[in-house]
Amino acid sequence: MIDTKVHTAGGAILGRVIRRRALCCGAAALLLAALPAGAAQDGRAGAQATPAAGQDGTTEAQRKDAAGRRLDDAAAVVRTMSATPALAELLRMARGVYIVPLYGRAALGVGAAGGSGVLLTRHADSHWGNPAFFTIGGLSVGLQAGVESGPIALLLMNQKAVEHFRKRNNFSLSADAGLTVVNFARMKQGSTAGDVVAWSGAKGLFGNAATVALNDIRYNERLTHAHYGKPVTAQQAIDSSAPDPRAEALRAALGAGAGGSTTASD
Repeated sequence: MIDTKVHTAGGAILGRVIRRRALCCGAAALLLAALPAGAAQDGRAGAQATPAAGQDGTTEAQRKDAAGRRLDDAAAVVRTMSATPALAELLRMARGVYIVPLYGRAALGVGAAGGSGVLLTRHADSHWGNPAFFTIGGLSVGLQAGVESGPIALLLMNQKAVEHFRKRNNFSLSADAGLTVVNFARMKQGSTAGDVVAWSGAKGLFGNAATVALNDIRYNERLTHAHYGKPVTAQQAIDSSAPDPRAEALRAALGAGAGGSTTASD
């Protein structure tokens, strides 16, 4: 009996809502029809000119601000890394670095976490270039219990690793992709450098594995577009040599860590 009353009441409320919406739509149609043609067109034009929020509910200005914060946070991560001599040496040799200021864990297992980061690569003159933004999905190993989040950085030690970012919009860094991704924590125990060196500021994020795989790396088109104020491909952003003052703090941090030396060989 109670369920019947609830369903009946719910149906009545739904019916009233539908009738009200129908009346509102009808009234709006009558008002629009009464307007002069020019006024109606001007109204539509004005609506189209209003900045619209993206699919994620953010505006272009908000995305640009988020890109700026990502650059500042990445610079802070690099300064932390540079305080470790072994990492400073790797930064000196790296051809590129992808920094995720905060990589979060939702649950244990593959693909259970993710984050958003920024990539910078060296140009032919050994100077650091302009940023491109990427997101990353899961790790194939690690994610031990108690590890919730922390910064990660991927040091790209040769051009082969850089090319994955330049020419692909959705890819993995793994043995299956033809790359050796070495856990920096294990390098200190005698491991040798690979194509990519993975570092984390959260102990245990990569577990105790000597090598790791990083999956579902995607070009963050919306954030990169917001940063540059125009549509650009990942390759265009990475190869750009135009002045970019907003990225100067990150370039300065990388320059300090690299000691101004030349890049590693391919």
